[in-house]
Amino acid sequence: MLLFGGTYYPVIFTKGSTETTPPPVKTTPKVDVDVLAAIETEWLEDAFIYVHCHVPDHWKDMLIRIWRTTFLIDQQSPARAALLHAINITYAPLWTQVPRNGRYSFLLIFEMLPKTCSIFDLMEEIPQPGGFQIRSIVRNQTDVYHVTLD
Repeated sequence: MLLFGGTYYPVIFTKGSTETTPPPVKTTPKVDVDVLAAIETEWLEDAFIYVHCHVPDHWKDMLIRIWRTTFLIDQQSPARAALLHAINITYAPLWTQVPRNGRYSFLLIFEMLPKTCSIFDLMEEIPQPGGFQIRSIVRNQTDVYHVTLD
């Protein structure tokens, strides 16, 4: 969900809105030592899905946040992966102000989807309009994704 100048704007993305080629950065997410210390030990031993979200700052005083009711949903089965951790973005009801420096990024860490999953949606299920929706993300071998929220 995005908030600009006191007005909520829905964020809905359809097939083709995700970047399938990784940007010229390391594919393994860089995680601060303090963040790693805060993550439960058993999480570090399991596999996860990492979604790097990039937000251009098109509007002055743009605010964003993520709800804990955000999931990755397999398009071919009822499987859902819950959001486990968010880095560089606040959980609702708090807001994160996007600085005016060109592009803002945050990282979402999800549970693993079944290996049979080949296409999934990122859905922020919230009790108001404007939740993040990124559809038809094609699964890759690394389970590291970069999406742009235009």
